Amino acid sequence: FSVQDDVGPGLIHWHPKGARIRCIIEDFWRKRHFRSGYEMLFTPHIGRAKLWETSGHLDFYRENMYSSMDIDGMEYFVKPMNCPFHIQVYRSKKYSYRELPLRWAELGTVYRYEKSGVLHGLLRVRGFTQDDAHIFCTPEQVEEEVQEAVVFALGMLRTFGFSDVSAYLSTRPEKAVGEEERWVQATSSLESALKSQGISYEVDQGGGAFYGPKIDLKIKDALNREWQMGTIQFDFNIPERFDLTFVGADGQEHRPYMVHRALLGSIERFFGILTEHYAGAFPVWLAPEQVRVIPLTEDQLEYAEEVDGALRASDIRTSVDRKSEKVGAKIRRAHNEKVPYM
Repeated sequence: FSVQDDVGPGLIHWHPKGARIRCIIEDFWRKRHFRSGYEMLFTPHIGRAKLWETSGHLDFYRENMYSSMDIDGMEYFVKPMNCPFHIQVYRSKKYSYRELPLRWAELGTVYRYEKSGVLHGLLRVRGFTQDDAHIFCTPEQVEEEVQEAVVFALGMLRTFGFSDVSAYLSTRPEKAVGEEERWVQATSSLESALKSQGISYEVDQGGGAFYGPKIDLKIKDALNREWQMGTIQFDFNIPERFDLTFVGADGQEHRPYMVHRALLGSIERFFGILTEHYAGAFPVWLAPEQVRVIPLTEDQLEYAEEVDGALRASDIRTSVDRKSEKVGAKIRRAHNEKVPYM
């Protein structure tokens, strides 16, 4: 990857090998989500100021948003978060309790203004792709949905090689929105999910956001450094602001529970942590190049190309070393480039 001065700080350019690993991560992410009952969304990169006023971002988050742009006399902002757009999809029709829960996910690119002094490689950037999901459910479905979200998050992290996961549960602060009964149920469901999975966790009393309690999942990398990954966050604010409802069994309108959930967080940051964790020697399923075909001499080059083609036909990521060098030099280069098989 690189950051180009002509484009701007904190804006990542993915090069071929990094882009290939990113594609592998994202393809795996989508398959796991479809298997777990999620549907995919794609949403715009910009939205009118009115959207961000209703969501509260202009009141509480504007210092982290890029400057507005004028389009046809209307004020627009690039999105710092995906949530308000998922809300718009929900508002596009009326839902019955029979249609809930809804599980919607998106690999959505967002833009947040970070001061130049805190930008750091892939770990702190200004434009990044967030693996966001939102779950809309009834009160009766809350506990099961949270339980499944925690299991899903842990399974995803462990698949990528992060088995040392700790959790932090943040509860209701003094100033909060939403009914106390909902806070109690939401917090209880989060704690119950953690206990059922046997995860050690710390409780941050009063440390939750004003709009809902949350779980933060953190991992330790190969150097024993802790990083925040997944988040499972209730939001009692946005459903109120956008007046979200569903029709219950009684024929009346009710407010759905909304759970915001991210498994990997920023794809850029996750890729940076993953690279450091494996020191560039990715497991075979993640390696950008799984096999290097090495002909002994130019006489074997044609056959090497046939082998390469056969491997590609089986979806194996491969290349041929066509350089006119000794075999030892070719093997050394493949080894230094951390290619698993030669």
